[in-house]
Amino acid sequence: MADTAARYRRLAEAFAGTVAAVPADRWAAPSPCEGWTARDVVRHVVDSQGMFLGFVGGSLGEAPSVDDDPLAAFDHARARVQAELDDPERARATFDGVTGPSTFEDAVDRFLCTDLVIHRWDLGQAAGVDVRLDPDDMARIREQMAPMGDRIRGGRVFGPEAEVPPGADEQTAFLAWAGRRA
Repeated sequence: MADTAARYRRLAEAFAGTVAAVPADRWAAPSPCEGWTARDVVRHVVDSQGMFLGFVGGSLGEAPSVDDDPLAAFDHARARVQAELDDPERARATFDGVTGPSTFEDAVDRFLCTDLVIHRWDLGQAAGVDVRLDPDDMARIREQMAPMGDRIRGGRVFGPEAEVPPGADEQTAFLAWAGRRA
């Protein structure tokens, strides 16, 4: 459990840093997620935090609006998730999810941590901010998602796998696997 709480804290901090780096005039810029702006990427991440809290009877509560202050909205959401992860009893709370029975911490590790990595890059692309992904995070995501096979494709999680350009670096290959074109 401590590993998931620490990983979430680290990835949420990195995501918050990217949110903070978005220039004011780039919030309406398109992201690699079709039909989403930079602000929409943050909204999705915040809403996902709330959805997973809801699986175990929690909520975001009174939260700042992503429209008014994307960073404050994300900081509020991540604080709520982190508090659940830091409480051993709450972290082990169970629910029946799309992939079957799960604990809150396992779902955060598999899905919310994945979102924080992938959507950090998406947000960086929309904002014109260079985002370098950690090789260990990329390997962990691929390993966790591999058993899901093609069920992760089709827009809800990842798009179709893109072609990897010759001589691509590790991040470009990972992003192609995740349906992104770097």
